[in-house]
Amino acid sequence: MIALFDENRHLIEQGASPVVNAAREVATEAFARLGIPSSKVEAYKYTNLQAWFKATYRFTPTESGFSGNIDEVFTCDVDALESYTVFAVNGRYYEGSSYTRLPEGVVIGSFAELSVKHPELMHKFYGKLAPADADGVVALNTLLACDGIFVYVPKNMVVEKPIQVVNILTGDTDRMVNQRNFIVIEENAQARVLFCDHTLSNSRFLVNSVTEGFVDASGNLDFYNIQNQHNGVVQVGGYYFNQETKSVLSANYFTLNTGVTRNNIFARLGGVHAENHISGLYLTDKNMHVDNFSFIDHAMPDCESNELFKGVMDDGSTGAFTGRIMVRPDAQRTNAYQSNNNLLLTDNARMNTRPQLEIYADDVKCSHGATVGQLDEKALFYLRARGIGKEEATILLMYAFAYEVIEKIQLPGLKEQIRLLVEKRFRGELDKCDSCIVCGQLNDKILNASV
Repeated sequence: MIALFDENRHLIEQGASPVVNAAREVATEAFARLGIPSSKVEAYKYTNLQAWFKATYRFTPTESGFSGNIDEVFTCDVDALESYTVFAVNGRYYEGSSYTRLPEGVVIGSFAELSVKHPELMHKFYGKLAPADADGVVALNTLLACDGIFVYVPKNMVVEKPIQVVNILTGDTDRMVNQRNFIVIEENAQARVLFCDHTLSNSRFLVNSVTEGFVDASGNLDFYNIQNQHNGVVQVGGYYFNQETKSVLSANYFTLNTGVTRNNIFARLGGVHAENHISGLYLTDKNMHVDNFSFIDHAMPDCESNELFKGVMDDGSTGAFTGRIMVRPDAQRTNAYQSNNNLLLTDNARMNTRPQLEIYADDVKCSHGATVGQLDEKALFYLRARGIGKEEATILLMYAFAYEVIEKIQLPGLKEQIRLLVEKRFRGELDKCDSCIVCGQLNDKILNASV
C-alpha cells in the first residue's frame, strides 16, 4: 500500500489542499507502524480486515471510472423527500450533481476542490477527530483519499431540505475506493444529511471511507447512513463526530445488504449540555458479516447519550457489536444509556456483543445491556392460534423487533421507505442488490448486471 502511494504520489497530491497533503506525511509513518488491523487488534477482534485487503483491486487516483450520465441510472424514489442531492462515484464527487440553489452561505461539493477554497476550515478541523496515527484504516484513507463530499452550514442557518449524498460504486473491474467526507455545522445551525451507499455493477469493491463531522454550540445534525450493497463489497466506514455546548446529534445506521461491513462510530460530547442519539439496524443472511464499533466519549458535564443497535441474523451470517461509553472525571451529571439486541433465526448465525462502560465520575446515571436470542415461541404460538400462518407470524415478530429503530427516523418519507424495505427484506424479496433502495431504482440494463 505504501508503494502504491509512492508510485502515485504526484497524482494523489496534485491540486490537493496543503493541509491534506501534509497529513499524508504523518499517515505514511502511522500506516507503516499500524498496518491493516487483524483480529489481534482488540478493537477488531471479530473482524480481521487483512484477508480482504490482500485481494487485488484497481486504484485510480485521478478518475472515478464512470463516464455516463448519472440521471440515466438513478432516479429518486422516496416519497415526499425533496433534497439537495449530490453524487460520489467510486469515491469522487460527480461533477454532474444537480440541485436547486443552496441557501446563502451553505456549501456542498467536492472535498478536493472545497478543501483548497476553505483553508481556514481545514486548518481548524481536518484530521482532528480521525487522526491518522489512531487506526490503520484511517491512516490508509488519509494517505490515499483524493476526494469525497464537503458540507458546510454557516452560523444560524437552518437547511430545511435534507442534504442527500448518494455514494455509488460502479465499473467493470474490481476497485479500491478511498473516500473522505467533511461536515461542519456551525453555531446554532441545523441540517439533515443522508448518505446512501449503492452498487451499480457486479464487480468487487473495497471501500475505505472516513467522515469527520463537527457540530458547534447549539447546532443540530440529523445524520443517516443507509447501506445496500451486493455481497462483493467490503466496506469500512469511519464516522467521527464532535459536539459542542448544547448541540444535538442524531445518527442512524441501516445495513440492509452487504458483503462485509465495519462501521467505526465515534462521538465526543465536548461541550456542556450536549446530547446525542445513535441507533442502528442490521439485517444479515447468507454469509454476510456486519461489525458495529462505537465509542461515546463524555468529556464534559451535564451531557446525555442514548444508543440502540438491533440486528436480525439469518443463515450463516455473523455479526459483532462493541459499544464503549467513557465518562471522564469532569463529566459529572452524565446520563448515558446503551442497548444492543439481536435476533438469531438459525442455529448457524453468530453474534458477538461487548457492551462496555468506563466511568471516572461519581455523579452519573449510566446503563448498558445486550441480548442475543431467538424468536419468542409463545408469541409465535399466540399469533398462529389466531389464524396467522407461521411465515407471516415470523415476519410480524421480526418487524416488531426492528420497529423501535425505524421509529427514530425523523424524515417521514424516508421512514416509510425504510419500513417497506425492511418488510421486503424479511420476506426475502430484497436478497440481492436489485434496486437503489432508499433513494432510487436502476434501469433495466443495470438491473440485469446486478448481483
